[in-house]
Amino acid sequence: MRLYLPLSLLLRPIQCAWIDEDTPKSLHKTTSLVDGTEYELVMSDEFNVPNRTFTDGHDPTWTALDKSDDDYSASGGGSLHFYNSTTVTTTPDGMLTIQTIIDPTEWTHYDPIQKEYVTKKQYFKSGMLQSWDKFCFTGGIFEVDVILPGEPDIGGLWPAVWLLGNLGRATYEASTNNIWPWSYDKCDRKKQESQEISACNEANHFGMNKRQGRGATEIDILELMGGNSNGPLPATSPPISLPYADLTLQVAPGIPNNRPQSGSQPVRVIDHTHSGYATSVAQVWYDNLTVAGNTSLNPFFYGTYLGETKKNEPVTRNKNQAFQADAVGAMKQLGPEHFKTPHTFRLEWQPGRGGRLDWFTKSHKIVDENGTITHVEGDGMGKDWEHSLHIPDSALENLMGSKIPEEPSYIILNTAISSTWAFPYSLPDWCTKCYDCDDPKCQCSFNPGFCAMLKTGKVTMKIDSVRVYQSKDNDAHSGQPHRVGCDPVEFPTREYIKGYEYRYMRNPPFVYDDLHPLREVQHGGGDCTTDADCGGGGVEQTDVDKKWTQKAFKSPVDPNDVLDLDSPGSNARESQHPSLADSGGDDTAKAQSKRRTKRRLNNVEAQPDSDDKSGSSKKSDVHLQKPQVSSESLKDQEEDTTVLTNSERKPKGTCVASSAGLFGASSGKMQCKCNQGYTGPHCLSIDKHDDAPGAYELKKATNPFNDMPSLYVSRQHITIGGFMLCSFLVFLVTAKIKRGGDKER
Repeated sequence: MRLYLPLSLLLRPIQCAWIDEDTPKSLHKTTSLVDGTEYELVMSDEFNVPNRTFTDGHDPTWTALDKSDDDYSASGGGSLHFYNSTTVTTTPDGMLTIQTIIDPTEWTHYDPIQKEYVTKKQYFKSGMLQSWDKFCFTGGIFEVDVILPGEPDIGGLWPAVWLLGNLGRATYEASTNNIWPWSYDKCDRKKQESQEISACNEANHFGMNKRQGRGATEIDILELMGGNSNGPLPATSPPISLPYADLTLQVAPGIPNNRPQSGSQPVRVIDHTHSGYATSVAQVWYDNLTVAGNTSLNPFFYGTYLGETKKNEPVTRNKNQAFQADAVGAMKQLGPEHFKTPHTFRLEWQPGRGGRLDWFTKSHKIVDENGTITHVEGDGMGKDWEHSLHIPDSALENLMGSKIPEEPSYIILNTAISSTWAFPYSLPDWCTKCYDCDDPKCQCSFNPGFCAMLKTGKVTMKIDSVRVYQSKDNDAHSGQPHRVGCDPVEFPTREYIKGYEYRYMRNPPFVYDDLHPLREVQHGGGDCTTDADCGGGGVEQTDVDKKWTQKAFKSPVDPNDVLDLDSPGSNARESQHPSLADSGGDDTAKAQSKRRTKRRLNNVEAQPDSDDKSGSSKKSDVHLQKPQVSSESLKDQEEDTTVLTNSERKPKGTCVASSAGLFGASSGKMQCKCNQGYTGPHCLSIDKHDDAPGAYELKKATNPFNDMPSLYVSRQHITIGGFMLCSFLVFLVTAKIKRGGDKER
């Protein structure tokens, strides 16, 4: 029963506090392409303010990592990059950029097996931006406008846009071990050891609900597989070539036996000889998946087996904790324009039991004189939403009892480099397996042109905007209700994270002053010389040049710096590869705004194509349905959004003399002071937050003594306790009788 609520909780604003002030009002609503109902904007980031930084403690929505990303798995393998927050920023043309560069990082790491410190080195730096434990949502519509990095025909980069349940923090493997990617809420004693938070648990500690199965589920909006396949890849229908994007749900528990073989589509029909003997065995895979356009079921990645760990892995699993995870997804054909201009990827997520996942991409349709429909993609001209992939909850429930994810999930934007992803699958015997672009002996380990591409310093993934919409009417969509927040009462996470903070933190000696997984966001304090450095006005601001281009990256730190790191980690993944089958403006001119045009969906509905004669609705031999594609272009509004210089914006902060000492004497140093509503060291970020308190806040507000540990008592405990009490009473009675007998003597 609620006893009291602090005034700070009652006085919180009721409007949604995650919306970017630069998002046009006309884009505050959208229409579902599945159910045709209206959705409202709950979160957006247009990245229009230049020079934002995302180091831990710099932004209320995002955190850019500064740590190793060791891609351990039971089959070995590892990442080749080090995540550095200086590779992530925003540019004058209104883009978030994540650069990938050649820049060695060396650090020491304590090896508990060898019981000594060992030196590790990665030759590449890149960036990962995540909203972990800051902004999370459950269900709704997610849209991202992205320009993919690198060259389409050179494999080796692994850019991705994905969602992960808040109970697991990406690259912190201790937090995801036996948590990722479970989406299972049934008690199965055989699976209980493999799922750390199981529905069999009568007492889930640290705020977890009793008898509720939990996990850190993963939804990949897109993962790039780049390269040149010299034609269609085998076992793809329709034919798909490199490069392509993976659209995937990763879920556990996975199918344990008779799985499809990598490099081939699932076998659905048993062939027999003339004598009636079976020549093949039907394989087990998910039914009622649908694809459309240039999209095929992915025959190269069906999931990951997380087996018993080896001695050199950063986490441990015994043989009883090993389990299979499935990758239910498709591969979407990409073109050269995906690497040059922004393209929109859209996910509609109806969470939980009865829900569904739907991926949409943009293309434009060509109809010939015979009525045959083809889709042209990646040319930057697409105006039709294409329903690329559909996964219904029934497909999961009927086969393994799992469900469409219902976990509060956060957004991840990153580019990785891994020897298990789009790298040469097999190397000649004479090739030395190493990954230093400056070592001639290592060149055979890379795809041709990979090192030359990175040496330009201009390999960058660009994000134009991120937006999340949700429905206010729970009856208007399938699945469970939509929610905003990382710690909802129905699926709490914050108390669990506090109870296991060490799993989500970088351990010493890498960073000694990390007291918690996330640092408090700085409210000003950044060095400055003018108000313009703090998001304020100032004639010092130069024009935003329309010809602005990304400059080559120059590291602000010594490339041979030595860092200490103790607890790296990441999600284990199965190797996937198809081979398995400077400019500036006139500084005397007035500050001007750069106009840019964006195509956006605005209150439109997709209708079935009654004239589709392509036969796309026919079932294929692998039980993949081809849904009809809209014959009408969606209404595409030309939306002018303004990328303003800081001097043209509402002032976010001012540059003032800092005070120091007991009596506030000036130190002579200039620092940023943020105006109300803005935050960050240079006041360039909007001060965003959740509208309502989470489960942990409500629990503490309801009863301040809830942090005290409580005992869980089962029937077995009562039986044992009763037996011990009875034994003790018998002992006392016996002793008293014995003393009485001694007195009589």
